[in-house]
Amino acid sequence: MHTVKEAANITGLTEHAVRFYTDKGLVPSVRRDKNNTRMFDEEAVNWLHGIKCLKQSGMPIEVIKTYVELCLEGDSTIPQRAALMTEHKEAARARLEEAKRHIAHLEQKTALYQAIMERHMPDTTNPANWGDVRHMHSDVFYTPAAQRA
Repeated sequence: MHTVKEAANITGLTEHAVRFYTDKGLVPSVRRDKNNTRMFDEEAVNWLHGIKCLKQSGMPIEVIKTYVELCLEGDSTIPQRAALMTEHKEAARARLEEAKRHIAHLEQKTALYQAIMERHMPDTTNPANWGDVRHMHSDVFYTPAAQRA
């Protein structure tokens, strides 16, 4: 049996994370000793390793909770667990595509700042100046409602 500190050392998690995951009900085999201290057997340590893996994939705690519950139901839930992983993968792909759009936008903005600093163009990045340079900000003023405002 392992203490919180020992379980944290074994798994590479922080003691805080071990306690947090336990309190969230993600470690079903954790035990308590006579002093109500959490004690982790090998199965509990395995749950912690599994949780760490899922968290590293960006999976939210609520989804991990569902995964744990499905695992406890047994092999009959393998299709549901596979579907859960597929949904999580697709959500991660969508976030990746959004991040790519953010990076592309930021590449444009950093190039704009470089041009301003090199005095190739006026400072069009300060909203206080946009009354004079509104025509240069089609990426911001792109809707008819925004153009009327």
